[in-house]
Amino acid sequence: MTVVIVAPGQGSQTPGFLDPWLAEPRFATHLDELADAAGVDLRTHGTVSDADTIRDTAVAQPLIVGASLLSLAGVLDGGREARIAGIAGHSVGEVAAAAGAGILGEADAMRFVAARGRAMADAAARTETGMAAVIGADEAALSAALEPLGLSPANMNGGGQIVVAGELPALAALQANPPAGARVIPLQVAGAFHTRFMAPAVDTMAEVAAGMPTGRPRLRIWTNRDGSTVDDGARYLELLVGQISSPVRWDLVMESFAANGVTGLIELAPAGALVGLAKRALKGLPTVAVKTPDDLPAAHALIDQESAA
Repeated sequence: MTVVIVAPGQGSQTPGFLDPWLAEPRFATHLDELADAAGVDLRTHGTVSDADTIRDTAVAQPLIVGASLLSLAGVLDGGREARIAGIAGHSVGEVAAAAGAGILGEADAMRFVAARGRAMADAAARTETGMAAVIGADEAALSAALEPLGLSPANMNGGGQIVVAGELPALAALQANPPAGARVIPLQVAGAFHTRFMAPAVDTMAEVAAGMPTGRPRLRIWTNRDGSTVDDGARYLELLVGQISSPVRWDLVMESFAANGVTGLIELAPAGALVGLAKRALKGLPTVAVKTPDDLPAAHALIDQESAA
């Protein structure tokens, strides 16, 4: 029983990605329930809204978490939760992971992520900031390049990828003059997430979280803070709030997967990014990216195969 489920972060959404899910009534009904809890029209944003609209943080975050929860229900069909080794989320995906582990109810998770998206959008609007993925850089050389530009590492993703964040002119300067052997790729996110620029959102979300009930995790769950497992729901929610302005250590999460003998990984919708990182950092690990309902049989087969081993 060594298959883990992972939930992606912001930037993984694409226009129309929920179309295949809404073709099945059970998923369409589930999405509408999640949308009602969030107060966001996930059906429209997941089918007809354009790339700029779903790039808006206040839209993107509930849309991504809603899609992850929708696909999680499909992955766990047939009582498969009992055969899962654990769950983790990348950045906003941690909210989906919290619901998947039973720390938050789905409705509370959607209310939390909707508030999170609004708070982070408000914080981002105070200064023109963004994020960029740096591929193939030496960490010491990158650190030396970031400091004079006022940029910060935001996501340590492993597999040779570090996401940096800060003001847009500084990101443009880094792209124009990257560290030796590195590529700098601007990301489709509107803010310097997981940096000091998000401090106002942390204050807002601390108030939101204060009124939310939490449960003890039913599944093992890893935190982005340092890759460790958390066995207390209230503590995990506290980490969710603090994570808004602190770096995502997905590299350490993947190291924990390896240390715990994980032998399979399933990424929830909108899938692809985390499977890509796993293929580089956890070479040879079987993975399934659940992008549409057509991918569910492969996810089920991986869980069933590993459970029988």
